[in-house]
Amino acid sequence: MREIIFDTETTGLDSREDRIIELGCVELVNRFPTGRSMHHYINPQGRSVHPDAQAVHGISDTDLVGKPVFAEILDSFLEFIDGAKLVAHNANFDIGFINAEFHRLGQSFVDPARVVDTLAIARRKHPMGPNSLDALCRRYGIDNSRRTKHGALLDAELLAEVYIELVGGKQAAFGLEVETQERVEDASESRVVVALPSRPRPLPPRMTEEERQAHEALVAGIGDNALWRKLAPAEPAEQAEIA
Repeated sequence: MREIIFDTETTGLDSREDRIIELGCVELVNRFPTGRSMHHYINPQGRSVHPDAQAVHGISDTDLVGKPVFAEILDSFLEFIDGAKLVAHNANFDIGFINAEFHRLGQSFVDPARVVDTLAIARRKHPMGPNSLDALCRRYGIDNSRRTKHGALLDAELLAEVYIELVGGKQAAFGLEVETQERVEDASESRVVVALPSRPRPLPPRMTEEERQAHEALVAGIGDNALWRKLAPAEPAEQAEIA
């Protein structure tokens, strides 16, 4: 399963008039980060950044001079999200701006069925809130100390960690480690190889010596038809004979 966690920064709040000025995307396959990402600053084509918006993300009109317009990054964006679910926090806002940019270029709107809203998930899971991205990072112990301002790529990276927690928690919490992650060329699927690390020392037995002896006596009383005899590992002599 391929999912793209994404975020936008904009010149303001009105998707009919304001424009996207930053777009950041992070790829997950089977809920694991693959390391693939996409990030662009985008020239808003004459639309000035509202001071309130600049106070949030810190991007000024000067920062956007010479950056590509949305039409120039459209193909790479479509290729990156092709076939994937799209995951965003307060997704209606971001998808509204994406669809507005698509509309200006004659591109079909994003199918709502492709979109996952992590804010809606968080509100169901934590109805007492708060459920902002920063609040969820604190709740799940995710380091967001770099987030002094909003930034599309950084916020997408943080949201990817939050999303994994929201939908069930990190596999690493169960002792699983990602060994390799492979992109399959000319195929719609990816493989994630997961390995279980060995314990540094074996777990102590839970069966007491008295219980073990009682079990052996029970098996001896049943005879050769005892299921435990069929499942037990072969004795060294038997192993030599088999070899």
